Amino acid sequence: MIEQVILVNENDEQIGLMEKIEAHEKALLHRAFSVFVVNDKNEIMLQQRALDKYHSPGLWTNTCCSHQREGESNIDAGKRRLMEEMGFVTDLEELFHFIYIAPFDNGLTEHELDHVMIGHYNDAPQINPEEAAAYKWMTAQAIKEDIAQQPEIYTEWFKIIFEKYYSHIS
Repeated sequence: MIEQVILVNENDEQIGLMEKIEAHEKALLHRAFSVFVVNDKNEIMLQQRALDKYHSPGLWTNTCCSHQREGESNIDAGKRRLMEEMGFVTDLEELFHFIYIAPFDNGLTEHELDHVMIGHYNDAPQINPEEAAAYKWMTAQAIKEDIAQQPEIYTEWFKIIFEKYYSHIS
């Protein structure tokens, strides 16, 4: 199945569909989501991207992120992808959305209207090795400090999204 993204305007109104790679090659604004899963210790579950991903392999990022499918709600998309990547589902709540641009070394660009969601979970995930190489739990403060010390181990989009998330929870 060829994955398509939902092209949107700055008001998050759908203006078309496009194959995912083409949208990233052309840096067109499209709808996306980012999930932060937090445990009872207020730690965030981070995912290390699989080592054979076509961009940002092996880098650390939020619990999961992806793109909504046409007709799929933000919450349903987040739950679907959480199961596909991390092997569990939990209730999600949308916190906020914003637009960002993150270019990659390989010529692709993320230009997304990103819906940021939070969920709560305490157990170990059953990670899909095609999506994630590892996971770990970290407090928001520890993540903030680690990004400052070693930004190269985190995805470009996560550094942008985390700053917004951190401001929102602080």
